[in-house]
Amino acid sequence: MKWLIASDIHGSAFWCERLLTAYRAEGADRLILLGDILYHGPRNDLPEGYDPKQVIGLLNPLAGEVLCVRGNCEAEVDQMVLDFPVLADYALLPLGQRLIYITHGHRWNIDHLPPLKPGDVLLHGHTHIPCREERGGVMVLNPGSAAIPKADSWHGYMTLEGGSFAWKDMDGETRMSWQMA
Repeated sequence: MKWLIASDIHGSAFWCERLLTAYRAEGADRLILLGDILYHGPRNDLPEGYDPKQVIGLLNPLAGEVLCVRGNCEAEVDQMVLDFPVLADYALLPLGQRLIYITHGHRWNIDHLPPLKPGDVLLHGHTHIPCREERGGVMVLNPGSAAIPKADSWHGYMTLEGGSFAWKDMDGETRMSWQMA
């Protein structure tokens, strides 16, 4: 099964459309969204093509394919307009002998790890900066941001297939990769 993983769309219909084009081009089976879907938050400038209502219309048809966790910009009212769950603080994805802990990153992150075993993976967004770093025996991965990349990174996403993660820009070019042992 192939997963496409993205974070921090922040209401950008322009970048959401680009992300869904990549989702189809990748032939992914499922879409993992790491939060901050509809709103830009007070610390961010408005992203290109800011239109949360259009983002709703783009994502709702994929409701059966989406696994989403709550970001720090999600509110309960978002669940009223989205057809897939968005209020879970985390999700767990067992992969072989490892556990992938999926969260937004504002609570659990590289500096505040959840209770995981060495060899497990923490997958989060929030910082808008792609990351692949080991901390305390846990691999910490971040796809960066689809709409508002920071620290001179790119608009992008990740894929997960067969234990291999790839960080890609919106043109599908691989920027980083990591293979689970």
